[in-house]
Amino acid sequence: MIATDARPSNLIGAELAEIDTPALLIDLDAMERNLRTMADFFADKPAKLRPHAKTHKSPIIAHKQLALGAVGITCAKLGEAEVMVEAGVDDILVANQIVGRAKIARLMGLLHHARITVAVDDAANLRDLAAAAGAQGVELDVLVEVNTGMSRCGVEPGEPAVTLAKVAADLPNIRFRGIQAYEGHLVGIADEGERAARVAAAMAPIVATREAIERDGLPVGIVSGGGTGTFALTGTTRGFDEVQAGSYVFMDGAYGTVGGVGGRFAQALTVLATVISRPTADRAILDIGRKTLGTDQGVPFLKRFGRSDDVTFEGFSEEHTKLRVAGPARDLRPGDVVEVVPGHGCTTVNLYDRYVAHRRGVVEAVWPIAARGRAQ
Repeated sequence: MIATDARPSNLIGAELAEIDTPALLIDLDAMERNLRTMADFFADKPAKLRPHAKTHKSPIIAHKQLALGAVGITCAKLGEAEVMVEAGVDDILVANQIVGRAKIARLMGLLHHARITVAVDDAANLRDLAAAAGAQGVELDVLVEVNTGMSRCGVEPGEPAVTLAKVAADLPNIRFRGIQAYEGHLVGIADEGERAARVAAAMAPIVATREAIERDGLPVGIVSGGGTGTFALTGTTRGFDEVQAGSYVFMDGAYGTVGGVGGRFAQALTVLATVISRPTADRAILDIGRKTLGTDQGVPFLKRFGRSDDVTFEGFSEEHTKLRVAGPARDLRPGDVVEVVPGHGCTTVNLYDRYVAHRRGVVEAVWPIAARGRAQ
């Protein structure tokens, strides 16, 4: 949890240099441009956008996505879905398995207030869900998750998926809606040609599985998958209906290097940091670290210098970040405030309680990150 002394109302109208650090910033012009760019892409496509809220964790941003034509919202966890339902989002895919008595009970409660779809890959879990739904007098929509080669959750394509789809279709209080197939292991491939070829190879068995289920007489209403790195591929693949891209809303250092994606969307999310030490001519220390910057993937960079060799991120402690500086970056001094584009936006967002949203450097709003920490 990031603690600050300033009340949110005191920040409205402030310039960035006046904000205490660390702070998580949204450039509103950049974010709104990203939202429109993705919405425009899907406006004339058979597939539609169901953006993933695990990136922003904000009902305010989710409603902006819905207003631009998204057919619903995707969540990673049931806790995130609860936050979204409380904020009036009424069509949610939880792109995960809901297992265990406590979570299933919470899921059934949500079904009285919104349409919730969940991923399944196990017949016993399906029967547990059906029994709980029957006891509550509700119906639950499910997508059979199919392995795309990511080898995380999911049954294998072909007969295993067809068999599980039949189980779902035969159970009372369960509505089989289709397939979830997320190619997350391919979204970060930098080369466009390689990424396109590997996505096509991964999706061919998924489309064939859809056709096999339909040949058995079960309608497949939705095949859902895709991410920011593959939205233009899965979003135009015959047999795909929904794309779950999420990081496009902010972008980050990792996605900025993905060909055909990094130049399409703007970097809207930054961490405001202060230079607290210049112990040598070529070393600078920032007041952020692993507790305030997602360091699990991607390379961060200073917005002021871009992806320049003038600044190299050399190491992260809990509360410190070590920079190797050269050229113009040697002019950094203690007290200077800089914006850091995180390597991974999703894990960075989850470290903060609120966004400081600015337009052209002046704070316009302070938004709670309502679903942060909702890991259950």
